[in-house]
Amino acid sequence: MLILRSSPASPFGRKVKIAASLLGLSDRIEIVEADTTNPSDTLRQQNPLGKIPTLVLENGETLYDSRVIVEYLDHLAGGGRILPTGWERFAALRQQALADGIMDAALLQVYEGRWRAEDRREPAWVEHQAGKVRRGLDAAEADLASPASTLHIGHVAQACALGYLDLRMGGRWRDTYPGLVAWLADFEGRVPVFAKTRVAA
Repeated sequence: MLILRSSPASPFGRKVKIAASLLGLSDRIEIVEADTTNPSDTLRQQNPLGKIPTLVLENGETLYDSRVIVEYLDHLAGGGRILPTGWERFAALRQQALADGIMDAALLQVYEGRWRAEDRREPAWVEHQAGKVRRGLDAAEADLASPASTLHIGHVAQACALGYLDLRMGGRWRDTYPGLVAWLADFEGRVPVFAKTRVAA
């Protein structure tokens, strides 16, 4: 049995869970919650960075980060399933990188509020990260004009990024990006595990 160390709210962990479901591998993965802030959590022995998600293999080896884990899961499923071949592979990886960047920038905004006292927060830093999110969403709105016939990891990552903005940013993106709103509704209708992995705000 593979072990996925993650937390319910992690958008990167959610990406792995959805990928595993699309690949038919969910029943081979046990999800064990991790506390990244707890020095005694075994996560820090499994991943020296103490980050999630981390996948513990049956032989004790570990894989991280989410991009590497997804590559491994696609390999286990026979390859070429959610990571296409040829040029489409690079287009999918580019879309995943864009979505991962949106998630990273959103997380940094959340951490600024969570870890710094209010009088020590840096508005310019928060705006710098918010700009990344806006530009990323602008690009996604332009590129995802219509739902794809076949889903790949870039689509999974984009759905998780939008889901995280719903969770932590109050879904304010929905007022500006109607194309992405429609796209996400289509994705959720086609991928039931997206709703199953949603956590309450």
